[in-house]
Amino acid sequence: MAEDAVAAMEVDEPQQAAKLTAAVKGKGKMGVVSQQQLTGGPWVEKYRPASLADVAAHRDIIDTIDRLTGENRLPHLLLYGPPGTGKTSTILAVARKLYGSYYQNMILELNASDDRGIDVVRQQVQDFASTQSISFGPKVNVKLVILDEADAMTKEAQFSLRRIIEKYTKNTRFCLICNYVSKIIPALQSRCTRFRFPPLAAAHVTDRLRYIIQQENLDVTDSGLGAIVKLSNGDMRKALNILQSGQMASPHLTAEAVYLCTGNPMPKDIEQIAFWLLNESFSTSYQKISEMKTRKGLALFDVVRELQPFVFSIDMPPAVRIQLIDALADIEYRLAFGPNEKLQLGALLSAFTHARTTLVAAAQ
Repeated sequence: MAEDAVAAMEVDEPQQAAKLTAAVKGKGKMGVVSQQQLTGGPWVEKYRPASLADVAAHRDIIDTIDRLTGENRLPHLLLYGPPGTGKTSTILAVARKLYGSYYQNMILELNASDDRGIDVVRQQVQDFASTQSISFGPKVNVKLVILDEADAMTKEAQFSLRRIIEKYTKNTRFCLICNYVSKIIPALQSRCTRFRFPPLAAAHVTDRLRYIIQQENLDVTDSGLGAIVKLSNGDMRKALNILQSGQMASPHLTAEAVYLCTGNPMPKDIEQIAFWLLNESFSTSYQKISEMKTRKGLALFDVVRELQPFVFSIDMPPAVRIQLIDALADIEYRLAFGPNEKLQLGALLSAFTHARTTLVAAAQ
């Protein structure tokens, strides 16, 4: 009875509760704040989709969830895929559609920044799921628990959550969001309807960026927009961050300005490095590439990553290309652990020198 009384008191002022919660919590909670309040804030939150119709892509997934929501048949959900593909935005839009102004009273959202060990699952999650939900209409009769970055939960917490999902299915729905579905135990996967959110297509990212450029009255060239789309690699959050930081660094945003702002090597620099690798001697290539890295502040990790598609554009025997790609993969793996870049640059030069020697021998 005491819990019901507290819930009733919370419902009386849902908008005030929403504003307070949004002010102190992180990812996803900013969605309830008006765009006027976010004028000087990050565009990632300012332009976060407020409804399912605003989600940039994945129309098949969105339409399916929208239909299940409309028919009051929403199952437990498992949304997984790379970052910035709309997983959190989708479930928050579903919550707004279900609960309207009572949004904050009917959901429990835990992010990776929150403690989500077995004690939190047994106490906070179970307490929220076990209380009877308040019905504001014929279709709204379940509460929603959102566990963002669920792949960071311990195995013990996941096993405990499995039983809670079974026990409180009648009045609570659970949505697990993660990047790596393999880190979710099979017992949880089998209790949820799975949806994979792949990286966004370039056309969808471009359309959304054009809308934001128009809203913000920005001066962005077509080449600059193309560079943002390429560097984002299907991550809408990354694309918006690049656009916002780029327009702060340069009022006239061109492709060169985008690359300089992000610190990524420009295509012409990659072409020059590839020319040295394929035509100059070992010592000359080492000296020239080292000088370029120092002068332009390039990271060898970015150079290796950009060389990979360039290798596929060069006409060479498959056996040579296989060895070269395998060597690039090993160098990138080692660079991820922070070794000496000079040694890894030598390994890169060795791989291309070996490939060049093989090509010359095959030609003779």
